[in-house]
Formats: sequence, structure tokens, C-alpha cells
Amino acid sequence: MIESQNMEFKESWKDANLKTICAFSNSSGGILKVGVSDKGEPTGVTNAKRLLRELPNKIRNKLGIIAEITLEKEGGKDIVVIEVIPSSVPISYNGRYYTRSGSNTFELAGDELPRLLIEKTGRSWDEYIEERATFDDIDTITVEKFKTMAAGRLPSIGAEDEPAVILEKLNLTEGTKLKKAALLLFGKNPRKFYL
Repeated sequence: MIESQNMEFKESWKDANLKTICAFSNSSGGILKVGVSDKGEPTGVTNAKRLLRELPNKIRNKLGIIAEITLEKEGGKDIVVIEVIPSSVPISYNGRYYTRSGSNTFELAGDELPRLLIEKTGRSWDEYIEERATFDDIDTITVEKFKTMAAGRLPSIGAEDEPAVILEKLNLTEGTKLKKAALLLFGKNPRKFYL
């Protein structure tokens, strides 16, 4: 056994191991084996029953997830196995977000953190509202050209006269606000908002 993107070994349980569980949850999932050396050799834990009782609550209370925790025997020694599935929402440990890369756990910072938060919401960057924009930033001539070109494929668009209704039917608005995609496609000056 070797440590990898989805496998980590710890000789004993420490609450700092919750970082690894958090990282597994934010990436592709993984298994944390407690009672195994870094070289993959079983060392065992002396408090296996207590860990089986306490860890589910600790993980749920600190991370808000439920991990599968089992007891295995390897080389006659008790090994606690914590299996974590990928989460559909971002998971934090003490207000910080972690991920896995190779056999390492890293705290997310800079551009990586917003990328994780956007990815976990199931939306792409261009689906979010651009708060700084108004309908005055939309080039209505471009919307009209699109309407003419799309009339054969999108009859519901071709029948509309109002640019705001066309953008709504194209799912480029949210209420009265423009999404970033609306400005990229139909903005008078998209570079005003995005380089």
C-alpha cells in the first residue's frame, strides 16, 4: 500500500486529520487509514472501539459530512478505515478549505478557492450575475442580429421584440439582473467588465 491522491495513512488519530478528510471531500474522495505508517505498514491503534464511537460525531460536527468508518484487521492489528465520498458542496475545516494533489493535502488560497466554490455550486463562472451591469450595457443591435440569425432554429426568439425578453428566454438574466454571459455575448463593451 502506498499513499496517493485517494489514500492517506496515519499512525494515530489527531484532530488535524480532519484536514485530510476535508480535502478528500473537496476533491475526488478517498480513504484515511488510522493505524498505518507512512510506508503502508500496519502499526495498529489501541483505542479502536473509542474511535469508532467518537469519529462519526466528530466528523459530522466539524465538517458537516458523514463518512463511512469501519474496523479492519491487518497483520493482526486494528486499523480504523475512514472512507470519504466527494461532496457536492464545498467543505471547510475551521473556516479553511483543503484539497488533495498527489499524496498531499493543501489549503486552498488565491484563485483556487473561488474556483472550488463555483465548481461545487454546479454553475460556471458565466452563469453568475454581474452586479455592475445594467441593460444599458447591452448592444440591442447585436441582439436583433442574433434574433434574425436564430429565427429558424429558435422560433420563440424570432417572435420577440424586446431585447430583455430575448435575453430572458436565452437564460441570460436572473430576475432583472444580467448574467456575465449576457455581457460576453451581447455587451457593448465586455472589456469594461472582463479583461
